[in-house]
Amino acid sequence: MAVDYTVIVVYLVGMLAMGWWGMRRAKSKSEFLVAGRRLGPTMYSGTMAAIVLGGASTIGGVGLGYQYGLSGAWMVFTIGLGLLALSVFFSARIARLKVYTVSEMLDLRYGGRAGVISGVVMWAYTLMLAVTSTIAYATIFDVLFDMNRTVAIILGGSIVVAYSTLGGMWSITLTDMVQFVVKTIGVLLLLLPIAVVKAGGFSEMKAQLPTEYFDPLGIGGETIFTYVLIYTFGMLIGQDIWQRVFTAGSDRTAKWGGTVAGTYCLVYALAGAVIGTAAKVLYPKLGSPDDAFATIVKDELPMGVRGLVLAAALAAVMSTSSGALIACATVANNDIWSRLRGAVTTASGTTASVTTASGITDSEEERDEVRGNRAFILIMGIAVICTAIALNNVIEALTVAYNLLVGGLLVPILGGLLWKRGTAQGALAAVVVGGLAVIGLMASYGILANEPIYYGLLSSLAVYVIVSLATPATDAAVLAAWRERLAGRTSEPVSESVPAHQ
Repeated sequence: MAVDYTVIVVYLVGMLAMGWWGMRRAKSKSEFLVAGRRLGPTMYSGTMAAIVLGGASTIGGVGLGYQYGLSGAWMVFTIGLGLLALSVFFSARIARLKVYTVSEMLDLRYGGRAGVISGVVMWAYTLMLAVTSTIAYATIFDVLFDMNRTVAIILGGSIVVAYSTLGGMWSITLTDMVQFVVKTIGVLLLLLPIAVVKAGGFSEMKAQLPTEYFDPLGIGGETIFTYVLIYTFGMLIGQDIWQRVFTAGSDRTAKWGGTVAGTYCLVYALAGAVIGTAAKVLYPKLGSPDDAFATIVKDELPMGVRGLVLAAALAAVMSTSSGALIACATVANNDIWSRLRGAVTTASGTTASVTTASGITDSEEERDEVRGNRAFILIMGIAVICTAIALNNVIEALTVAYNLLVGGLLVPILGGLLWKRGTAQGALAAVVVGGLAVIGLMASYGILANEPIYYGLLSSLAVYVIVSLATPATDAAVLAAWRERLAGRTSEPVSESVPAHQ
C-alpha cells in the first residue's frame, strides 16, 4: 500500500498548496466569493461537474448500481438533467444578475423583503449538504488507513476547510479542476473498464444476474419521479450551484459550459451503475450496497491505480464539500448576519464604498470583506465537522437538505423568474408554508418517505399563487430594475469594480 499512500498524500498536499496560491489571488469580495466572475468554458465546465458529482454520486451511485443494476444510474442521471435544464434555460440570466446569493436574487425580484427567511432555509440546506460530504471521509479513510471515524472526518474536513478559508472560490476552483481530472481518470478511464473485465464482461454479467438488473426502469417509476423532484429541481435553485454560475465569464460560458458539465454527469451516472453491477457479480453478498465501491477498489485494482481511484473518491467528496462550505458561509454572512446587524444589501447591489473621514479606503474595506468572509468559512467549517461527527445517516441528512430546499424555495425562485405577477407576500408565504409542510410531513411519514416533497411542493405552489393574486402586484419600479439586471444592462455594483469616488 506504500505506493497508494504516496499518491493520496501527494494529492492532499497539492490541495493545500492550491489553497495557498488561491489566497494570493483573492484580494476582493468578488475574487474571494465568485472568482472575479471571469472563468472560461474549460475551467467552468470542469468545476461545475466537480461540485455536482460528490461522494453521493460516486460511492452512492455505485451502491445503487450494486442494488438495482443499470437503473441505479437514475439518481445521478437526474442530477445531470437538472444541470442541463439550469444551463440551457436559466444560467445566462442568473449570471447577468451579478449577485452573490439566491436570497439576493429574491430581494431584487420581490423588492427587498424576501431574503432573510429564504436565507435561513438555504443556509440549512448548504450546511447539511456540507455535512453529508464530510461524513463520507470516514468511509474513504477507513479503506485507506483503517482510521477511526471521528479522526477521518476531522482530517478530511480540516483539509477542505483550510484551502477554502485561504483562497475562497479561487482555491476551490483550482482544486475542483484537479479533482475533475482525477475523477475522470480514476473512475471513467480506470475503474470502469477494470471492473467490467474483472466481472467477465457484459455477457458474463448478464448471465450471472437477474434480468431486472438490466431494465432501465428497474428501480421503479415512483423512485425516478422522486429523484426528479428532489435532484433535478434541486439543481435549479441550490446556492452551491448558483454560486458556480456566478463565476462564469460570460453568458455563453454559463450556458454551454454548463451543458458540457451536465452531459458529463449523464456519462458518469451510467459508469457508476455499471461499476456497481460488476461489483454485484464479484461480491454478491456484501453487507451494504455502499460498500461496493470501496470493496472493488481495494480488492481488484493494482497498487498505484488503487491509490489514484481512491484519490478520485476523495476528489468527489472534497469538491462537493468545499462548494457547499463556501455557499453556506456566503449565505450565513451575506443573507443572515449582515441583515441582523442592519447592513442590508439593497436591491441594486452592495452599498458603494467611499473614503470616509476616518481614512478608511476602498481597498481597506475590500480587505475587511475578504477577512469577514474568510472568518465565516472557518466558523461554518468547524460547525460542519462537529455536526458530521454527531450524525451517522448520510442519506437521511441529504434527504432533509433537499426536501427543505425544494419544498421551501423552488416555487418562489422559479416563480420569480417565470411569472411577473408573483409578489413578495406570495414568495414569503410559499417559503414558510412549504418549509413547515415538509418538516411536518417528514415527522409524520418519515424522513425517507416521498409524501413530504410531494405535498410540501404542492402546498408551496398553491399558497404562492393564491397569496400573489390576493395582494398588490410588485411595484413597477422594482420589476423594471429586475428586468434591467436580467438583461445585463446594469453593471457590477460600484464597490466591486471601481472606487466610488472615481
